Amino acid sequence: MNMNKYDHMVEMVSRTFALSIKNLPRTLREAVGLSYLLFRVSDCVEDHADMDAGRKAELLEIWEQVLQGDEVPTEFTDRIADLDGGDPEVYVAKQAGDLIDYLHTMSPELQGYIVDRCGRSALGMARWQRQGPLVDTVDELDDYMYQVAGIVGYLMTDIYTWYYPLLYEKKDAMMPVSRQVGLGLQTVNVIRGLRSDLARGWMFVPKEYLDQVGITRQQFFEPEHEVQAMQVVNMLVQKAERHLEHGLEYIIAFPRRLHQVRLANIWPLFFAIKTLALSRDNVEVVRSEVKITRDDVSRIMRITTLKGWSNRWLRRYYEHLNHGNGELEETIDEQLLRS
Repeated sequence: MNMNKYDHMVEMVSRTFALSIKNLPRTLREAVGLSYLLFRVSDCVEDHADMDAGRKAELLEIWEQVLQGDEVPTEFTDRIADLDGGDPEVYVAKQAGDLIDYLHTMSPELQGYIVDRCGRSALGMARWQRQGPLVDTVDELDDYMYQVAGIVGYLMTDIYTWYYPLLYEKKDAMMPVSRQVGLGLQTVNVIRGLRSDLARGWMFVPKEYLDQVGITRQQFFEPEHEVQAMQVVNMLVQKAERHLEHGLEYIIAFPRRLHQVRLANIWPLFFAIKTLALSRDNVEVVRSEVKITRDDVSRIMRITTLKGWSNRWLRRYYEHLNHGNGELEETIDEQLLRS
């Protein structure tokens, strides 16, 4: 595959993750970037607003067979020919044949990791499409998030420890940590996407949380129940925090001399914790959506590029992003840079 086309596709479906992927050494960049695009093929099917659940489940199962080599890519792409290729995720999904060809140029060991993890995720998504759009318990939410994000964490660890032999001896310890980080990042996505998920008929807020504050799923979005809804949002924020606390442990597993790879993991984590800080006690989470700004992204990237080699400094900056005073953001950031 032409590298310009490959890079363009990554940027089309996620500008922020593209920043991390482009920061990696070439071999890692290709493996991580391709894996990301293969997961986005599954996401295209799962998230498509105009497709019924039965068709989604069938397509995801066919996609898993394509990944395994049991079906040719056209068996999948022909079935999505009616979808609008102007949608970036649909465009990527329609390039499935090229992505599979590119996968087959990689080492057999690396192919095995990618096929196994992406295939398991696709089947997990298919199961959830058949299970339905509502989540009753926290355990159910964790199961869903594992299928769409926890497995991603496992694959990233597979790839990093394959590329860096010095990390391989840490793999068993890194695996459960990477799962926690994946669950944390996905919990942030759940918080950010409350309204957009509702628009496509899904709600990932556990009924278990709603019952604790005495409201129903429908009441969660009603203005007269915003006080209770915010109690539930803060439960989700606290849950995300508990998962993301493992993120620094994961980053610190990489030697400081692997600064570029550390940054590729620092940025998604720190963008997520900043998003949590903005979401805490913020009713706009329920009314619309809360996102960090481009200035936030640029500031975090600039500061961590300069100081992210220091494990002690990373801990301080993490706490600052999570609990710092937004009005004094730039001043405090400059102080941290000098520390």
